[in-house]
Amino acid sequence: MCTIMGYCGKSGGMEYITNGLEATVSRGPDDCRIIDLRDGVLGFQRLSIMGLTPEGMQPFELNGNYVVCNGEIYGFLKQRDELIAKGYTFKSDSDCEILLPMYKEYGTEMFSKLDAEFACIIYDCESHEFIAARDPIGIRPLYYGYSAEGGITFASEAKNLTKVCEKIMPFPPGHFYKNGEFTCYCDITAVDEVIYDDIETVCGNIREKLVAGVEKRLAADAKVGFLLSGGLDSSLVCAIAQQKSDKPIKTFAIGMNTDAIDLKYAKQVADYIGSDHTEVIITKDDVLDSLETVIKLLGTYDITTIRASMGMYLLCKAIHERTDIRVLLTGEISDELFGYKYTDFAPSAEEFQKESVKRVRELHMYDVLRADRCISVNSLEARVPFGDLDFVKYVMAVDPEIKLNKYNKGKYLLRHAFEGDYLPNDILYREKAAFSDAVGHSMVDYLKEYAEEQYTQAEFEEKSAKYTHAAPFTKESLLYREIFEKYYPENSEMVVDFWMPNKEWEGCNVNDPSARVLSNYGQSGV
Repeated sequence: MCTIMGYCGKSGGMEYITNGLEATVSRGPDDCRIIDLRDGVLGFQRLSIMGLTPEGMQPFELNGNYVVCNGEIYGFLKQRDELIAKGYTFKSDSDCEILLPMYKEYGTEMFSKLDAEFACIIYDCESHEFIAARDPIGIRPLYYGYSAEGGITFASEAKNLTKVCEKIMPFPPGHFYKNGEFTCYCDITAVDEVIYDDIETVCGNIREKLVAGVEKRLAADAKVGFLLSGGLDSSLVCAIAQQKSDKPIKTFAIGMNTDAIDLKYAKQVADYIGSDHTEVIITKDDVLDSLETVIKLLGTYDITTIRASMGMYLLCKAIHERTDIRVLLTGEISDELFGYKYTDFAPSAEEFQKESVKRVRELHMYDVLRADRCISVNSLEARVPFGDLDFVKYVMAVDPEIKLNKYNKGKYLLRHAFEGDYLPNDILYREKAAFSDAVGHSMVDYLKEYAEEQYTQAEFEEKSAKYTHAAPFTKESLLYREIFEKYYPENSEMVVDFWMPNKEWEGCNVNDPSARVLSNYGQSGV
């Protein structure tokens, strides 16, 4: 990961950017550079992944224009060759160096031409303005707010802006900012034409596109590792990567010291694919001691996100401390496309699709935010194969009638797509627990018990009443909200609400986000 910041204004910018970057040194520990421009300031903290030489340091400059970018641009070598043919020259092997030539050639149309996870800020010296943009899913973070002087300021994380802006908001995915307006250049959930192919054709395409999504994310000048929970999604990413690698990949799993459900399944997958596997064991004290740190680094009060982040943060912390790995591939985004436990209750194909659209559009506030923060705070980079743009566009366009769980098995299309030699059938078709539960049911129970100890019922009711947006509804949610407000006061609207099952559906009107409370949980996580 890297940190980018951009301040638009003629005064105070250097101080704002300098102070803001102090909050995210671990995100870009290798180098830092701040450029004072005529109309504002750009700042960059580097985590070296592609183009490791000093020439790959940002901001990049071209004829007075500047850019800072946090991201990975896949297939950039082909685009660079096309730009070389047009007369451009390059000083580094960094993928992001192609951005200014692309801007020169295509203007803001460039963003729809990128196959990338990215957030970037461009300074145009001719128009004296700043242009910012973010990838269609929001895998790379970007926030914005307005300084006391009235200038807009952009940054990778909300914590970069807390001393600059009173009100902080997430930059909308799939948009660019120019001339004071946000313009959508790609709605990743929009379906131009529904795909009504038969299941075998659809599953064949799902397999082909996911394999391609994993393969392109293996390219890095730094060392790559894999998070492996033992569930379907991370297991598939690891199995594909192992088939594409000529030596054992490095996989990592985490679990509580008492009842870690998934450690045994992760080891089973690792043994089958032949990976170099590491287990990290955590305790109740590890979890409770890290709670405030995790909420601060996340910038959220959402229960699901915080619970699921405990294990991921501690696992990535161990990877950072014990290895020289810099890039991690993860299994996020599969659920939003193929369904959760609660989408088994979807009353119709239309409702399933509406829910999928909602979840994909909100990913940047929940699972994607979790992966980015837990990984980047430990000076690592996250790559998300299920977020491959071609893959997401395809699955979103598949007839939702066949995405419904009519098969007595959730995510049937994804499972069926990979029948064969990637994973044995008992792993491929095993039900999976939610990640926070699979780390150990005890972990969530410890968090809930700890929260219960903090408030009497009267205190809970009194303290909860002062919040109008996303009001706490359990003692656990109140505890998280109070810690959040300590670091991000009056900025709860950075997150739209709590991640919860769709309560309008029969069987989903629950007050805990864990799939454990649903009637169809069954053998999940056993």
